[in-house]
Amino acid sequence: MNRNGRAMTAVAGIIAAVALGSSGRVQAQETPVSDGAVGTWAGTLDAGGQVLRIVFNIERDESGNLSGTMDSPDQGAFGLPLSAVEADSENSVRFELAMAGGVYTGRMSEDGSGFEGQWSQGGVSFPLNLERSEDATSAPARPQEPEPPYPYEAFDVEFDNPEAGNRLAGTLTVPSSGGPHPAVVLISGSGAQDRDETVFGHKPFWVLADHLTRRGLAVLRYDDRGVGGSTGDIAVATMPDFASDALAAVAYLAARPEIDATRIGLVGHSEGASVAPMAANLSGDVAFVVLLAGMGVNGRQLLEMQLIAINEAMGMPEAVTRQRSDLQVRLLDAVATAPDDSSAEERARGILASAGLTGAAADGQVRALLTPWMKHFLVYDPLPALRALDVPALALNGEKDTQVPPTENLGPAEEALREGGNSDFTVRELESLNHLFQTADTGSPTEYGQIEETMAPAAMELIADWIAARTELD
Repeated sequence: MNRNGRAMTAVAGIIAAVALGSSGRVQAQETPVSDGAVGTWAGTLDAGGQVLRIVFNIERDESGNLSGTMDSPDQGAFGLPLSAVEADSENSVRFELAMAGGVYTGRMSEDGSGFEGQWSQGGVSFPLNLERSEDATSAPARPQEPEPPYPYEAFDVEFDNPEAGNRLAGTLTVPSSGGPHPAVVLISGSGAQDRDETVFGHKPFWVLADHLTRRGLAVLRYDDRGVGGSTGDIAVATMPDFASDALAAVAYLAARPEIDATRIGLVGHSEGASVAPMAANLSGDVAFVVLLAGMGVNGRQLLEMQLIAINEAMGMPEAVTRQRSDLQVRLLDAVATAPDDSSAEERARGILASAGLTGAAADGQVRALLTPWMKHFLVYDPLPALRALDVPALALNGEKDTQVPPTENLGPAEEALREGGNSDFTVRELESLNHLFQTADTGSPTEYGQIEETMAPAAMELIADWIAARTELD
């Protein structure tokens, strides 16, 4: 899934865990240390055939406490907050990225020029040697990001969700002339997402909103609960909560004079593609839905196929993939059958310890397994909501999507729409596109940040054409 998803509990590999991990809003622990670790440290990680540059940026405040961030430039990931930065008198360091369940441990050379160490994650470790660097990172090109002046109006807006008692902040783009206009609400995938659904240096929702507004649609995109300008606590939220936020966005649009309240639709990506039908079935104000990379199986099944697909695309040996899959199955079984959270945590920690994961690395995995979101996600079946959907629906998946594999998900979704008697639905698998609808080689998440394209123009045009046909746009 994409927020980009908490759904990736036991997938090893930096990109899988970081892109698909939790919000990353954990603050570094402040540990008094010497000046030796301060600076920018860069190295190259060979993780099962995937070669990635890794950079740690370590700072010390006036009180002598360290904090830092991690960059993965080849993946377009910058400024990932380290949850712990530690050093001792023997020049050993430990940098923890709890959001990915990863830990770097190393020992400084005598001349202070670098560290020799290991990156550990998901029960496996890889050598990672670091050297001092003055300029180790540069943001990759993103040629599709819109540049002013825009041929439409853009407003920063806020609206309330009375049901939840939270306030959501976002951006509304509206064609400059004509109206009232048809409109869409963009619903992001799993995890704490900003209004642009920013991931690995890409801003997919900004690029998509720009394209759709140039075609005559008003577009509202908003920060998730507790992200950016929005209030609320995403840590306790589940899909029904996100559906209520989406409907609050619909109500806000319907009240604006430049919007045609009878032509408002939902466009959901990844988890958002499950939230959209759920929301549409709760309201008579949703005129259509677009489901991008939506799942057609329950969360538990998706996790199992997702892990295998991503590891295969990353070129992991079959034995490693099987080991990781077995570990994930054992963890999910243990949690699913536990009578309470305390028992589930004890069982999960025992399984992780047997795989060599203890301490902070295990803590991150356990926390992810026991969140309200994960408990709901594992058992959620998207098919009943699709069967009940009685508005026009467009369902698209990329051929090379490894997070929501198309064959296993589009087929059941199409069957559910047909079984429910929906009279206007379109289901398409788009050649060569990945989970973000980028043109990709393998579909591995390790490619996301390396690809300059944020979203394939053909995919955006298909979405715009389909909506235009159902909203009577010129």
